[in-house]
Amino acid sequence: MGKLLSVVVPCYNEQEVILETYTQLVQELERIVLRFDLSYELIFINDGSRDRTLPMLHELHAQHKTRHLNSRGEIMILSLARNFGHQIALSAGLANARGDAIVAIDADLQDPPAVIERMVEKWQEGVDVAYGVRSSRAGESWFKLFTARLFYKIVRRLTRVDIPLDTGDFRLMSRRALDVFNSMPERHRFIRGMIPWLGFRQEPVPYDRAARFAGVTKYPLSKMLKLALDGITSFSNAPLNSAYWLGMGVAVISVLYAVYVIVGNILGLNQVRGWPSLMVAILFLGAVQLITIGILGEYVGRIYDEVKKRPLFIMDERDSRRNP
Repeated sequence: MGKLLSVVVPCYNEQEVILETYTQLVQELERIVLRFDLSYELIFINDGSRDRTLPMLHELHAQHKTRHLNSRGEIMILSLARNFGHQIALSAGLANARGDAIVAIDADLQDPPAVIERMVEKWQEGVDVAYGVRSSRAGESWFKLFTARLFYKIVRRLTRVDIPLDTGDFRLMSRRALDVFNSMPERHRFIRGMIPWLGFRQEPVPYDRAARFAGVTKYPLSKMLKLALDGITSFSNAPLNSAYWLGMGVAVISVLYAVYVIVGNILGLNQVRGWPSLMVAILFLGAVQLITIGILGEYVGRIYDEVKKRPLFIMDERDSRRNP
């Protein structure tokens, strides 16, 4: 057998779907590894589930070899001490993956396991990241589709990272891409932004996203908003810098208002005594305060960039040969 393919599956309260997820993944993986002469490991991460997800995973682990006597793969079960959230659970699985290529996929079967084969084809062609792009999204409301598209447009505008539209965490990474990803220590993680930031060769794999096989979504509106906040604050200083530009705007308004007051006094326009000078003072001092906050925000933003401790650069290739 050749190289190892790892498939990482975060799970939270997935008892209704986990057996079907296992069955479909193993069927696809057994076929893929034969075609490409690989072996595989299937890593399930239990993210503090409160239902029977963990006992069912232990049963599948115990029965795997008997169900698949000539299997080229094995199952690993990781269980977190509590519910840390999807992004942390996925990161835990990626940190424990040993493969030469690593696939991240959710347990709800909205991302079809059959797409993994096309991702492996991309990897065999030299692609470091093959990311799934949702051509269609069945079973999702117009509100979810609208807010998702709006979120990606806002993030792309506010950040310097080219995050593809209609993508999630379903993707394949090469070993070298994953090693760099695992070196990024930040706690508030937005994986679908962190991986495009890596660079390397990344290509899309379009697919039709299915409706959830069973159970309910684990990403209600509150969690989606938190993920959006993590995405914006992890890759943009715009919220910090906005105070500076707001202060500059208020400063311009205060100057214009001061000119209006002076001209009004010269022309003898009726004005309430003391009101113009009071407004000019308030506007001017407010502008000074906002500009100062904006400057502080710029320095805080630089501190923020430093404490994330992302690698300063990423080497794509290295030629260690000396010139003759």
